[in-house]
Amino acid sequence: MRALLVEDDSLLGDGLRVGLKQAGFTADWVQDGLSAQHALETETFAAVVLDLGLPKLAGLDVLKRLRAAKNAVPVLILTARDAIDDRIAGLDAGADDYLVKPCDLGELAARLRALIRRASGQAAPLVEVGPLALDPVAHTVAYRGEPVELSGKEFALLHEFMREAGRVLSKEQIIQRLYGWQDEIESNAVEVHVHHLRRKIAPEVIVTLRGVGYLLPKELI
Repeated sequence: MRALLVEDDSLLGDGLRVGLKQAGFTADWVQDGLSAQHALETETFAAVVLDLGLPKLAGLDVLKRLRAAKNAVPVLILTARDAIDDRIAGLDAGADDYLVKPCDLGELAARLRALIRRASGQAAPLVEVGPLALDPVAHTVAYRGEPVELSGKEFALLHEFMREAGRVLSKEQIIQRLYGWQDEIESNAVEVHVHHLRRKIAPEVIVTLRGVGYLLPKELI
């Protein structure tokens, strides 16, 4: 899952980026409000971690512009401002959650997973499609009760397919969701990951629609 981290403190931002990566997120990091606005206008993210005290454009203004543009991406405000009025202002401006610094990285990751779950209309933490089960917290996958060993990118891709079961994802959408700005992307990376998923799970787990994209059938049997 790809997240945008908006934090102007270099030391804290680097630590948060590393921590989110360890929790299974692809985290792109920007350090000012205008860069955040541009990223949100041009890229696709599963969630946003947003500081309020930002240079060039305040975090609250980034949030207001985001919601005015009808962008419903989940936003978690992460800030040192702990006053009740600040919390109310952030939530009323469109934030989905509010966390005060310093925070535990495990809690931050758990809150992000919960926001992404709810945005996808999923109540349970375990993602299940037919005989396929994926646990985002334990980072495990099972097919017909048998464990499946996947690489990090294979796991992330399967998670996206399962969250969007029955819907076609184009190659461009997959790249947007899987890879961050610092990732090197081979031209056939998506095809290779799809091939590995079919080989490790089952040939029918991913369907190719030529010229359109890929999908995981909603009624997987």
